[in-house]
Amino acid sequence: MGSKERFHWQSHNVKQSGVDDMVLLPQITEDAIVSNLRKRFMDDYIFTYIGSVLISINPFKQMPYFTDREVDLYQGAAQYENPPHIYALTDNMYRNMLIDCENQCVIISGESGAGKTVAAKYIMGYISKVSGGGEKVQHVKDIILQSNPLLEAFGNAKTVRNNNSSRFGKYFEIQFSRGGEPDGGKISNFLLEKSRVVMQNENERNFHIYYQLLEGASQEQRQNLGLMTPDYYYYLNQSDTYKVDGTDDRSEFSETLSAMQVIGIPPNVQQLVLQLVAGILHLGNISFCEDGNYARVESVDLLAFPAYLLGIDSGRLQEKLTSRKMDSRWGGRSESIDVTLNVEQATYTRDALAKGLYSRLFDFLVEAINRAMQKPQEEYSIGVLDIYGFEIFQKNGFEQFCINFVNEKLQQIFIELTLKAEQEEYVQEGIRWTPIEYFNNKIVCDLIENKLSPPGIMSVLDDVCATMHATGGGADQTLLQKLQGAVGTHEHFNSWSAGFVIHHYAGKVSYDVSGFCERNRDVLFSDLIEMMQTSEQAFFRMLFPEKLDVDKKGRPSTAGSKIKKQANDLVATLKKCTPHYIRCIKPNETKRPRDWEESRVKHQVEYLGLKENIRVRRAGFAYRRQFSKFLQRYAILTPQTWPQWHGDERQGVQHLLRAVNMEPDQYQMGSTKVFVKNPESLFLLEEMRERKFDGFARTIQKAWRRHVAVRKYEEMREEASNILLNKKERRRNSINRNFVGDYLGLEERPELRQFLAKRERVDFADSVTKYDRRFKPIKRDLILTPRCVYVIGREKVKKGPEKGQVHEVLKKKLEIQALRGVSLSTRQDDFFILQEDATDSFLESIFKTEFVSLLCKRFEEAARRPLPLTFSDTLQFRVKKEGWGGGGTRTVTFSRGSGDVAVLKASGRTLTVSMGDGLPKSSKPTRKGLAQGKPRRSPYAPSRAAPGPPRACRGSAAWGSGLCQVWADPSPSHGRMARGAGHCTSTWAKTWMS
Repeated sequence: MGSKERFHWQSHNVKQSGVDDMVLLPQITEDAIVSNLRKRFMDDYIFTYIGSVLISINPFKQMPYFTDREVDLYQGAAQYENPPHIYALTDNMYRNMLIDCENQCVIISGESGAGKTVAAKYIMGYISKVSGGGEKVQHVKDIILQSNPLLEAFGNAKTVRNNNSSRFGKYFEIQFSRGGEPDGGKISNFLLEKSRVVMQNENERNFHIYYQLLEGASQEQRQNLGLMTPDYYYYLNQSDTYKVDGTDDRSEFSETLSAMQVIGIPPNVQQLVLQLVAGILHLGNISFCEDGNYARVESVDLLAFPAYLLGIDSGRLQEKLTSRKMDSRWGGRSESIDVTLNVEQATYTRDALAKGLYSRLFDFLVEAINRAMQKPQEEYSIGVLDIYGFEIFQKNGFEQFCINFVNEKLQQIFIELTLKAEQEEYVQEGIRWTPIEYFNNKIVCDLIENKLSPPGIMSVLDDVCATMHATGGGADQTLLQKLQGAVGTHEHFNSWSAGFVIHHYAGKVSYDVSGFCERNRDVLFSDLIEMMQTSEQAFFRMLFPEKLDVDKKGRPSTAGSKIKKQANDLVATLKKCTPHYIRCIKPNETKRPRDWEESRVKHQVEYLGLKENIRVRRAGFAYRRQFSKFLQRYAILTPQTWPQWHGDERQGVQHLLRAVNMEPDQYQMGSTKVFVKNPESLFLLEEMRERKFDGFARTIQKAWRRHVAVRKYEEMREEASNILLNKKERRRNSINRNFVGDYLGLEERPELRQFLAKRERVDFADSVTKYDRRFKPIKRDLILTPRCVYVIGREKVKKGPEKGQVHEVLKKKLEIQALRGVSLSTRQDDFFILQEDATDSFLESIFKTEFVSLLCKRFEEAARRPLPLTFSDTLQFRVKKEGWGGGGTRTVTFSRGSGDVAVLKASGRTLTVSMGDGLPKSSKPTRKGLAQGKPRRSPYAPSRAAPGPPRACRGSAAWGSGLCQVWADPSPSHGRMARGAGHCTSTWAKTWMS
């Protein structure tokens, strides 16, 4: 398939659907954008560009264009060559990392159910396939890929918006060596939705791992862990939803176990992980009733199994769930008192323990993945941000508030880097520019996270939590009152009786403040930590490493402060990388293929700012680069700038652009950077750069192949020489010559190949002289393959319409193992006798040494024994009883004469061959003589030009025998150089380079 071939993934016919890049839309309106996306979506094109930004629409079905075929198609290709695809964006990231030596990241954004997690999987899968490496690298690749099913099992769940919704944020850094091999990685996880462990909304499920365990556990596991059906457990039966369409919990459980194995979690720890999951389920079935205003465990029997699974005493568990140790300060003294809890507080304590256990287990799994991938030093990296999408439910709580805050921060990055910073850069660089209006959501981020006057929502929330002493709604109402006083007049904030409203970039969201303060405190009481530190299982104790006396000092951190710090750290990390963007769109709420809800898509197009993005991209410049980096990348295009430009960098860039004939309206020179207008102009530069590197790579390949061939020829000549060493004189012009193999050019001679098997390989082919019983010379074509020796002659047709025409005729086909031996003289002549079962063949060939050495190899392979060779100055060969002279034997006698040309004299049944002395029998080829000796032809064969490198080396002669002239230029069709990366990606080239 050509690199510029465009294809439709469901048809052999190329079909244009809308525009690939919405910068090319004739009208830039929300309606035009939605119409283009709809047209492409209905034709199964789920990817569309806005310049370098990729728009991805969730198809809610498996698509056919994520195979190895597409990997090959997009690897090393320019963006314009193929339809928009996530592989194109990923390949661009990977190549830019290697070429520019800069870390890259991709920010995947969109609401819940828009396909962010699947996009992240395809990115990691593509990188795994195109990057090289050995055993260690493959191990890292396995961990990168296997971390997905593991983290999805423990961190994803079915929600009303998405059957596989990420309920945590993940920033995955794939770390690379300088050669582009993935040799490490690191995961940062954000705000696991712990509340899901103990409570789910209608039509939702808990985390996948619970259902996987209950479906896939073995009989022994079911017995040891006390597993029942999902409806038995309170932590699973609140929503009455246990199955998900298209999800096989049993098979996914096997994948989860396999992932733990690959990551390196020992089998005994794997069992303890499952034991903890089961323990949380049993813990949820402990209920409480009121006994004199205090809580009492309703069924003491239900304490035994969770206590057993957690490795703690059931009595101690009962005590810690119904009472709490509190510090009291009175009269300057501090003492601890036990406070008995009411039913509401006991339930809260039970749930807090369950959530604490699960979140610490999740952190352990993330850390286990990081340990398996860690490397001593960071070189290059590609970061993939897969974080929970923006959420608007009927009732939105603290979790939605945090999730939407992080998405607000990500939107701010997008605005900062694609709209705000880009326009400011044009002004700073002195580029002609008309500003484009857009909404900057920094005002919303400040409303949420401001520390000082006016304080943001999170600061007010932390202040309220620092002074609250009890659970319940009192603190939440205090929060609402303080928010009204602090930010009540903010244009993006409104309050109502039970909560407040924030005008986010994605729309207005109403938040119910009920439970805000408790969930923000995120406190796991010291009693519960101390209890778990007494567990019989060292693994469970390891999950609770706190030193409580030390941890009591200072103001405890809150969930809100943690997520704010994590979000700002994430933003700082992303800004250190070269960013790429995938904007995911959810086309419907039904989760059905080909279902398009126009108003929903239009809303997403509006709040994602796609219209403004297109306008900025259309009016702006597709590419900008500092003069020094531009020269570094494209200096190779002109001799004046390569290998180094000496002089002013700005002038160097101008010289380079004029040298490649770029139109003046296609670029502008800023004060420190060059700006290129259209992607096509950039692609032209990349294409020219790639051709230069291709040329260099081919020069290297050519030199290497010549080097390999020279060594191979030396080895073959040495082997051939050893056959004749101290047994036969050598000709001066043949001892150091090249071995070519096919001297007939069989690739262009189908009339000769017709006698061979269809794919039979040719080791040797030459025109030779055969002598009959009367010693009459006859021209024949001799062909050697790994299995047979063919002798082909020419005869005139005596009858029919082709009468008088000369045709090739197979005179003899001899299987190699049927040979009895080969006879040669001790002189420098070119004669040899093939000894067969019935009759022999007396032949002459100036390439006899090459033929005999190959024949010896093939005979030994076929017969498993050496080919008998006879050296004597009196040789005999058998002929048929036919015509004049009769049958029997013929004798050939060799004697000393003069000159290098054999003189033949026949007398009866004897032929005398006389010629001068050749090189001594002890002569061996020399390195110096390689390729100097030219082959000569027999005086009895028709004269023709000495053969050069034959066309047959394209395939008819075998490299395995060393017979091809392999230093011809490689054909471009054999492989494409990785564009700009400076290394060859084709298997063909790597074979030669290895």
